[in-house]
Amino acid sequence: MVRGPELRVAVAGGYGVGLTMQLPRFPQPGETVTDGVLSSGHGGKGSNQAVGAARLGAEVSLLSAVGSDAAGTDAVAMWAVEGVDAGAVLRAAEATMTGFILVDAAGENCIAIAPGALGSLQNAHAEAFRSRIAGADIVLVSLEIPLAVAVRVLEIAAEEGVPTILNPAPAPGALPASVWRHVTYLTPNRSEALALLGGPPRSTPELAADLARLTGGIVILTLGDEGAIVASAADQVAIDPVPAAAVVDTTGAGDAFNAALAVALAAGVEPVAAARWAAQAGSYSVAHAGALPGLPRRADLGELPHAGPTP
Repeated sequence: MVRGPELRVAVAGGYGVGLTMQLPRFPQPGETVTDGVLSSGHGGKGSNQAVGAARLGAEVSLLSAVGSDAAGTDAVAMWAVEGVDAGAVLRAAEATMTGFILVDAAGENCIAIAPGALGSLQNAHAEAFRSRIAGADIVLVSLEIPLAVAVRVLEIAAEEGVPTILNPAPAPGALPASVWRHVTYLTPNRSEALALLGGPPRSTPELAADLARLTGGIVILTLGDEGAIVASAADQVAIDPVPAAAVVDTTGAGDAFNAALAVALAAGVEPVAAARWAAQAGSYSVAHAGALPGLPRRADLGELPHAGPTP
């Protein structure tokens, strides 16, 4: 596939080695569950999103950090194969981030993370990434990297006039109010939305409306097998779920969704149509074991919707 120079995505986020154990069910505190199947692979939200966008036709640059260890070397080699520009990725003294992922028989997951090298990223690294941000059509940021660095990337994008997507994962709780003026699109799931807002539980339409009022931007609330909601201060549109061929592993579904959303928005597709296309990517992802194998290519999703207003 030929990547057009008009479609550029800059991504800031984490890379990590994913150690995945598939189990019949999740253990309870103090309990040992046997009959697990162990696998390992490339992971991290930023890396997954960068690879996902590259597979869908974008020219992608990544800001992240890996260790000066074998895992870091493997990551750099993988990005070269996938066509991701990793020239801004820091090689740090600390170990490469590692995530421990448990997946049950229903395909649901829980994850524990040791950030390692990602903690070495500083605002100076965001400044060094400025030229790639300025040359992008959209900037996609997730929160496995230090919050101050993520915020600085969003600020630089605003200074350079580039729209942004903030995928607030892992959920940090409430963010400083000053962040929102730099966020064009916000893509939380239900639990992340609750963490951002605080307060009592509420319905998903209420979550979406409250986030749209808080941020002043466009909120794309992802709801797993219930689809998504695209909300602004003016209205909401429900995005129908795309049935998956099978539910094998939900680990990378959000990353697949965000990558496809970024590519569609970078191409000028309106948010509702972009979210519908992204929902196809999320559905494709959950039918595959492992985050990287579940990231679709353009042929897996079909062509992008036409740019312009959604019918």
